[in-house]
Amino acid sequence: MKRKVLALTFLFISAYTFAPAALSAQSEIGIIRQMNGTVEIKTANSDIYTAAKAGDRIAQDTVISTGFRSNAIIEIGSSHIMVRPLTHLTLTQLQIMENEETVNLNLQTGRVRVDVKPPSGTKSTLSVQSPSSVASVRGTSFEFDTRNLYVTEGSVSFMGNRGQEIKVNAGMSSQVGENSKVVSPIEIKTSSIHPEAPVGSTTAGTTSAPVRVGVTYTLLLDWDDN
Repeated sequence: MKRKVLALTFLFISAYTFAPAALSAQSEIGIIRQMNGTVEIKTANSDIYTAAKAGDRIAQDTVISTGFRSNAIIEIGSSHIMVRPLTHLTLTQLQIMENEETVNLNLQTGRVRVDVKPPSGTKSTLSVQSPSSVASVRGTSFEFDTRNLYVTEGSVSFMGNRGQEIKVNAGMSSQVGENSKVVSPIEIKTSSIHPEAPVGSTTAGTTSAPVRVGVTYTLLLDWDDN
């Protein structure tokens, strides 16, 4: 009888000790930090879209849709995604652990800007897949509209449905050609893509949720995009 009591006590303590860690890993999901205009979301268990608002938490397999002249900034771990107007984006994988983050997005239509800024000691991988290509990064900033890639910081691995993977460095752009292969990078003026606005600047009609302390944003906040 004494041995049974000791065994039960050990199991109870173990469950109590390790349960919080498991819950912490599962509770890390995306959050809408800022938005402007018409933004709708559709969860994995729903067939209808509902109006989104700043502060909404979004889980894996959620679809995000933006209307005309509408934007949303989504924070997922150390990654920040600006969803631009007339965009259809699905969060296909969100795996946030203590020292490793994996985020996969599916961009059906539209355009996104991505910033991946993992803290020291954290391995962060993010990929954006479109019907014609895939862009993958490990800490960088870029714009992608399903066929055209513009890299503003770091480097991006870019691959079409056919052909070899290429690396596109900061200040360069590439695109998927008619043969479903990506073309050689060319130099661009990144300032001509979209003018940057100071982080935290206010814009009429923009709503935002509290920003997590310690997170550095380098996202574009140009709400006048057509």
